Amino acid sequence: MSEFEAKWPKYPAISRLWRDQWERVTPFFAFPDEVRKVVYTTSAVEWLHMSLRKIIKTRGSFPSEEAALKLLYLALSKATAKWKRCSTGNRC
Repeated sequence: MSEFEAKWPKYPAISRLWRDQWERVTPFFAFPDEVRKVVYTTSAVEWLHMSLRKIIKTRGSFPSEEAALKLLYLALSKATAKWKRCSTGNRC
């Protein structure tokens, strides 16, 4: 029994999946920290893209290109404020 399985007996399916896919996971850890950080930040980029698309999609149409750009600017400002809050160690 692995250390994970001993600590989390409620989740035998997760333990089994982790063990079965270990050969696919371990090569990721062979990359340098800088490369792994890029992979992690890809999720943040995808989240930002999704949130910007959601803002544009819910509006339907805009009176001008400038109106759309202003909305995107405000959304980005809000997102960066959240990032600053998260980077200080606060829970997001």
